[in-house]
Amino acid sequence: MTIRLTNTLTGEIEEFQPLKKGEVGIYTCGPTVYDYAHIGNFRTFVFEDLLRRFLEFQGFRVKHVMNVTDVDDKTIAGAVREHKSLKEYTEFYTRAFLEDLKVLNILPPTLQPKATDEIHGSGGMIELIKGLVDKGFAYESDGSVYYRVSKFSDYGKLSGKDIDRNIVGARVDSDEYEKEAGTDFVLWKKSKEGEPGWDSPWGMGRPGWHIECSAMSMKYLGKTFDIHAGGEDLIFPHHENEIAQSEAFSQTKPFVRYWLHCKFLLVNGEKMSKSKGNFYTLRDLLKQGADPMAIRFALLAVSYRMPLNFTFEGLEAVSEIIKKLDDCYFDCLSRFCDKTYEPQREPDAQEKERMQVSLKKSLESYMNKIIGAFSNDLAISIAVAEILTAVSHINSDLTLPYSTSRNEENVRAAIGFFGDIDRLLGLDISSVKDIPADVQKRVIERNKVRQHSDFKKDKTLQAKSDVMRGEIEKMGWLVKDSRPGEASRLKKKRRTWESN
Repeated sequence: MTIRLTNTLTGEIEEFQPLKKGEVGIYTCGPTVYDYAHIGNFRTFVFEDLLRRFLEFQGFRVKHVMNVTDVDDKTIAGAVREHKSLKEYTEFYTRAFLEDLKVLNILPPTLQPKATDEIHGSGGMIELIKGLVDKGFAYESDGSVYYRVSKFSDYGKLSGKDIDRNIVGARVDSDEYEKEAGTDFVLWKKSKEGEPGWDSPWGMGRPGWHIECSAMSMKYLGKTFDIHAGGEDLIFPHHENEIAQSEAFSQTKPFVRYWLHCKFLLVNGEKMSKSKGNFYTLRDLLKQGADPMAIRFALLAVSYRMPLNFTFEGLEAVSEIIKKLDDCYFDCLSRFCDKTYEPQREPDAQEKERMQVSLKKSLESYMNKIIGAFSNDLAISIAVAEILTAVSHINSDLTLPYSTSRNEENVRAAIGFFGDIDRLLGLDISSVKDIPADVQKRVIERNKVRQHSDFKKDKTLQAKSDVMRGEIEKMGWLVKDSRPGEASRLKKKRRTWESN
């Protein structure tokens, strides 16, 4: 199917065509590692993961580069405050970020360069800054280097800001150094006393934030690449400045072919703020007992082009959806794995008629609709609606007599459907592929106890069944008892988060 995405550069939904057939280069702005990332950050990271998963599902080979900003005003201030070296301070929060990515089932980037490793050398930041100075797009002032915005005629083409009307006199950069114009921004910052610094042609200093992403993206993806994604708060000035730096240096247009930006996250309808008491890191929610996959689902369930209003009621609602998906998947897995149970009755005529419709073909139809929704600018709400309809269809078939609904082709199709949904949404539903033999054996033994003719009357049998249920739960599985004459189902306990 044709993939269409909203390109911030043009403001239009455009057909996506990569530079190289079958390959996609993506650059995403990573974290500034001065603290734990908050859920607003992860709304963007989950969106970017969804984009990558879909492209890979469609057969593209994706090269995903995500930087780590480990030197800026905030990281330096944090290191000073905690009496640590910059490296020690930022490595702690880098590890925390990588742990959080894993908890949310976000695929690790292909490459994750750190800013401090990309200052010198071929394709490094100093090389890029020197090139801009040589071309007249940048100038040195008292040991710092600034980009001359007035020199770049296309400045403002991403954000729509007019340099003469909207930007002149505005503080585009918060650094207090001498600049030719208020619109100019820093490329290299002279080190202040006590600050970490790197040697350069302009003296000891450190790179500005914007130059970091230009250097790393072009070094690892080329002068022009397919997709640059991030939160909408980065459109101006960060991404606007990236374009100005990169296109002025390389003399190649465009720097990026498709710009994708994710809208803000609100909490209970308000901007997230510590002063309002509605500021949450991922770890804050996990400590309150939230399911990591419910958090992930809550962050991706609204189109990236719309603001997301995060509420605890909404988190609870998506938790129920996760539970519904889990229950259906493990019902399918139980039917597929249990080869010994014999049903108490044969299907009636109406049930046999229902089985004439192939579940496998129905699920193929649902999946085509889901892919169609994703192809149309990642229309996630439509895709989720189709997923839930498909799950209801599977559940309907599972109400048929056990021998009939255990039709291998149909059950395989249902299990495969959940595998595809996990590849797309990353909800960790189908990560368990089999039921251990010792667990199956214990469930079969318990089923025999429950099928005993005197089970309903005999308290001893009931107590024995309860003991066996507890034993199975200690093995990591939950038991779901079915109707009389049906085998009990199993469900793997969901993983829980433990603080490191």
